[in-house]
Amino acid sequence: MIRSIIKGSGSALPQRLVTNEELAQKVDTSDDWIRERTGITQRYIAGEGETTASLATDASRRALEAAGIDASAVDLIVLATATPDQTFPATATKVQAALGCKGIPAFDVQAVCSGFLYALATADSMIRSGMAHCALVIGAETFSRILDWEDRTTCVLFGDGAGAIVLKAEDVAEDGPGVLTTKLHADGAHNDMLFVDGGPSTTQTVGKVRMKGREVFRHAVVNLAEVLTEVLDSSGYSAQDVDWVVPHQANKRILDATAKKLGLAPERVVVTVNSHANTSAASVPLAFDVAMRDGRIKSGQLVMFEAMGGGFTWGASLVRI
Repeated sequence: MIRSIIKGSGSALPQRLVTNEELAQKVDTSDDWIRERTGITQRYIAGEGETTASLATDASRRALEAAGIDASAVDLIVLATATPDQTFPATATKVQAALGCKGIPAFDVQAVCSGFLYALATADSMIRSGMAHCALVIGAETFSRILDWEDRTTCVLFGDGAGAIVLKAEDVAEDGPGVLTTKLHADGAHNDMLFVDGGPSTTQTVGKVRMKGREVFRHAVVNLAEVLTEVLDSSGYSAQDVDWVVPHQANKRILDATAKKLGLAPERVVVTVNSHANTSAASVPLAFDVAMRDGRIKSGQLVMFEAMGGGFTWGASLVRI
C-alpha cells in the first residue's frame, strides 16, 4: 500500500531567547508564577529580519538535509500558520521561492495550534491520491507579533519558531512505516474563548490574542483525550502500544492531565514547552524534531501527534516512524 513516510525533520528558532525573569521586568508577573501555571521557563522571540517565512525556510532546509532529499524533488508544500508574512500571497509560496521549487503547489493552512495536524492530513491525502509524491509539511509562527505585551495572562505563554517534515510516498507492507490514521475536528461555537480581536474584513487590523484560559484548559483535556482514543480505536492499537506522544506544547498541566486521562506514562510524552513555550502550529513539528535529533524517537516506533487550538480545532495522528 502507498503510505506517506516521514523521511526527515527540521526546526528553527529565532536568535533571541527571552527568560521569565526578563519578562517579569516588563509585565506584572514572576518566574515562579509562570513556571507554576505553565511549566514555561523561556521562549524565543523573532527579531528584525526574522519572519514566519524565514523560520519556515530554515526548518525546511534542515528537514530536507536530514532526509537526504534535494529541494528539486519536492512537489508539494503545505504550511500551517496563523501568523503569515502577508495577508496574501501564502507564506508557503515564499518558502517555495526561497527553496527554488518552481511550479509546484504551495499553500497555507490556518487552524491555529492544530494547524500542523491539518497540514499533515492534507499532504497525506494528496500523497495517497497520487497528486503528490514528496511533500514539505511545515508549522511556523511568529506569535510574538500578535501578542498584547501588557496582558500577562497571554504574553507569557507564547514563543516563535518553526518545524518541518519531509513526507514521501512509498509502497510499504501493512505493518510498515507511515501515517496510519488522522482524525480532525472543529467547533466554531467556542470562538470567544481563544481568538484574535482583529482581521482584514472586520477591523482592518491584525489584532491581538485574547484567551479565557480556564475554559480552554477544560476543553483541551476533554477534546484531546477523546480524539486520541478515536485514533487508537480506528487504528486497532492501544495506548500501551504507543512509544511516544508528541503533543501541542500549550501548557505542561494540559500535557500531564491528558496523559493521565489516557493512562500514559509521563516519560513517554515529549515535552519542550519549558524551553520553547507555545509556538502554536510550530510546536508539534518542533518538538518532534527535538526528539528525533536527541535519539529518543527511533525507526519503527509508533508516535502520536495531537493538538488543540483556537476555533476550537483539534486533532491527532498516529504515525509509524
